[in-house]
Amino acid sequence: MPAIKDYSDNELFESIVANKRPQAERAFAELYARYGTRVYMYCNKILGDSSDAQDVFQNTFIRFHAAAQKGYDVRNVGGYLFKIARNLCFNHKRDNKELLALDDFNFATADTGYEKRELLRLIDTALEVLDLDYREAFVLKEYQGMTYPQIAEVTGDSVPALKNRVWRAKEKIRKFLTPYLADLEKF
Repeated sequence: MPAIKDYSDNELFESIVANKRPQAERAFAELYARYGTRVYMYCNKILGDSSDAQDVFQNTFIRFHAAAQKGYDVRNVGGYLFKIARNLCFNHKRDNKELLALDDFNFATADTGYEKRELLRLIDTALEVLDLDYREAFVLKEYQGMTYPQIAEVTGDSVPALKNRVWRAKEKIRKFLTPYLADLEKF
């Protein structure tokens, strides 16, 4: 009998569907190990808050397990997990909508010597002010390393539309960062 880590995602999902313990528990644990970090990072980048991201992340795996218990037919386990996370993130954003103005952010200058950390903070801030559609496409492409067809499967959008969103997200981030990068070059 092969080790649990040698099974494909679909074989592991089928083990959860079959609900035979302890195999089902080990299968769920393996899928959690394979996708947990990536799903959490996605939630964190989309929501911009680690506490909210943790809640949505946990709910993602709870819903995933419930879907397996109901015997859902899932062909792409990773895509299905991201689709659940996406829907929960969007619902959370909708239910907890806050309007933020750029004037609400206090930006520090780079005279502290921590330019890299400051730049990462600015990128995170730029992500927060992007429209959710742009942010999601950018995060899935640049942070998760997904291909456009994989993103299309998660979001249900066309590949050309996703390419456009990623390009626009990069342009908006570039415009947002330009004044701050110019300030960093002065030091």
